Amino acid sequence: MTYLPRLLEKEVRSSLDKNPVTAILGPRQCGKSTTVKHLIKENDDVVYLDLERPSDLKKLEDPEWFLTSQSDKLVCLDEIQRLPELFPVIRSLVDENRSPGRFLILGSASRDLIKQSSESLAGRISYKTLTPFLWSEISDHTNLEQYISRGGFPVSLLSSNDTDSYEWRLDFISTFLERDLLQFAGFTPVTMRRLWQMLAHNNGQTLNLSRFGESLGISHTTVRHYVDLLEHTFMIRQLGPWRGNTKKRLVKSPKVYLTDSGIASALLQLNGFDQVTGHPVFGSLWESVVLMQLTAHFPQAEFSFYRTNHGHEIDLILSFQDKTFAIECKATVAPSLTKGAYNAAEDVKPNQFFVAAPVTSGYPMAHGTDVVSLVELIAKIVERVA
Repeated sequence: MTYLPRLLEKEVRSSLDKNPVTAILGPRQCGKSTTVKHLIKENDDVVYLDLERPSDLKKLEDPEWFLTSQSDKLVCLDEIQRLPELFPVIRSLVDENRSPGRFLILGSASRDLIKQSSESLAGRISYKTLTPFLWSEISDHTNLEQYISRGGFPVSLLSSNDTDSYEWRLDFISTFLERDLLQFAGFTPVTMRRLWQMLAHNNGQTLNLSRFGESLGISHTTVRHYVDLLEHTFMIRQLGPWRGNTKKRLVKSPKVYLTDSGIASALLQLNGFDQVTGHPVFGSLWESVVLMQLTAHFPQAEFSFYRTNHGHEIDLILSFQDKTFAIECKATVAPSLTKGAYNAAEDVKPNQFFVAAPVTSGYPMAHGTDVVSLVELIAKIVERVA
């Protein structure tokens, strides 16, 4: 299969030139290993170890000796969360020699979940997050309908037909629940699957821990633990409420989004765009797609949503140091806004109000409000924060 370039490549190369340790984190099967192998393919001074491979694990039975013997090479450690006890060793070796580009580590869990990394490598490591394919990376190879229904995981998106894509996602879900999560304590696969499906049905809605707990027969604190685990393994994203100044009473619970529309579709047993577009969750899947593009392109921004107790609402708010953007997500080529959305915009007072829609080309909707495509949305924000 032809390699498709990733947006993160430039950042990773830059980090390797400046930092002793670079970490690429992201969900399983999103393309971390493929991207790294592409980046290092012309470099002979590289050692690549996959910590899920017994033969590679055996090399690290005495990690200090092995890693010291490779001190003149870039050492790549894939699936680092399988062996977190390596972090103190890496710290010690980096403190002896702080040359840039010594270690490139890949992980399928957040740095908060891999606690040792944040504790052991503070000031020595730069974190980068790789997502499944972004629309800007893949738009020349598929259409938007397929991207929404299949999601951005490479094997799913680039499958030869919808059935193969759907079956891959079902297998991914089962493997994730029955194998990948087993390294993290305190959950049962059956309950986690039910919660994940409930979150898919409630995609983009505020999180009600007590209601989910009652439905699942577990405590709200256990639901919180499960939700946090899904977030730390990149399967969901929590979005907090806007924290700006307003006299209005705002909803305080976070909203929860599944990070991949294709995984959400599979959890809802929807195969193909025809089934997805006819389902009540379709609008929120579009919100997920828009949110994931924005968080990947603008990791430095603060993301939130605005909703009052009276129903005035804006789906997404991006806050930079000196600029704020409000974004409504409308899964239609002829979008319109409610009075509540305009009222919310008056409260937030964004520098620009965008309506993100699956259109080919955008257009002005009202003063200060533009309908935009996904590509235009990113470009217009880049232009205004440059």
